[in-house]
This record gives sequence, structure tokens and C-alpha cells, in this order.
Amino acid sequence: MQDSDERSERTARPKRADARRNEETLLDAAAAAFVASGVEVPVRAIAARAGVGMGTIYRHFPTRADLIIAVYRHQIEALAEAGPSLLASCPSPHAALARWVDLFVDFLVTKHGLAAVLQSDDTGFDALHAHFLDRLLPVCTELLEAAAAAGEIRPGMDTYQLMRGVGNLCIGADSDERYDARRLVELLITGLRLNLSRE
Repeated sequence: MQDSDERSERTARPKRADARRNEETLLDAAAAAFVASGVEVPVRAIAARAGVGMGTIYRHFPTRADLIIAVYRHQIEALAEAGPSLLASCPSPHAALARWVDLFVDFLVTKHGLAAVLQSDDTGFDALHAHFLDRLLPVCTELLEAAAAAGEIRPGMDTYQLMRGVGNLCIGADSDERYDARRLVELLITGLRLNLSRE
């Protein structure tokens, strides 16, 4: 009887892994569709990108709100996981901070309709915003503290103020071709750095 149970567990694991991969493929396709056409993109366009039927999307995500929340949670997790990886791989903590903020800008400026989504009365969106802060504030704090400990920036930078400032610089970036939010954010992050030759 135990052998049968063990066989069942072994055969179930790949299915769960496959299901996760399939869901990630669907979420990546939805994210790409949101970037191209905004969060109101037709579900059939998302299904076409993912190579699945519309029924598959509705089976996983019964409403558009469910899909939007899942996509953003998926991308928030990727952004959260990027922080420690960048600290380990970049030549300096400030370089890791700059690269992570660049990814954060990507997340913000390519989210057509995200502001309206996060200001919705839907409780699911409220939870998404809380998740956004819970996951990303500690990651950004770790990057700031590492850069300060390395003597690259002054200590005491408020993480929330920095992220809010970056977010404010990104407002309207998707609707005005003459406005380069990324350039302004780059100047902001460069401005955090101490001029070691004069300190």
C-alpha cells in the first residue's frame, strides 16, 4: 500500500510542476499583452499569445481582475527576487541599486492602467497594493543599506520616499513620447551617490 502511495506522489509532482509552468507561461503572455495594449486587451489576444484557448484562461482566472492581479503578483515576485541576485552579481551595491530601480521603472512605465487598477475599490486590488509594498520595500531597503554600508551613498535614505519618488517620475511616461522618465530616474539614482573624490 505504501508503494502505491509513493508512486501516486511521484506521478502527482510533475503535474503540479507542469501546471505551474503552464500558469507562468500564461501570465507572461498576459503581461506582454498588457504592455502592448493595456490591461483592457481582449482575452482572445492573451490566449493567442499563450497558445491556449480562451477557456483555459477563464478556468485559471474567472475574471479580468483575477488575471490582472495574478500577472502583477507574478511580476512583483520576480522584482523581489531580483534584488539579492543583483547584489551578488553587480560590481557594487550602488550598481545593484541602479539596476534594480531600472527594473522597477520597467514595471511601472509598462503597466498601462495600473494606477487606475490600484485605485480601484476592489478589495483584491487593495491586497495587491499591500503585497507590492510588503515585498518590494524590504528589497529596496536592503539595496540602499548595502550601498550606504559600502560608503557609496549617505545613510538614512527613506525607502518609501525613494520608491514613491520614482513612481511619481514615471507618471505619464506611457502617454508622452517627449518625456523620458527613465532618464530622470537615472539622474535621481546617480544623485544619491557620494562624490568620493570630494568627501
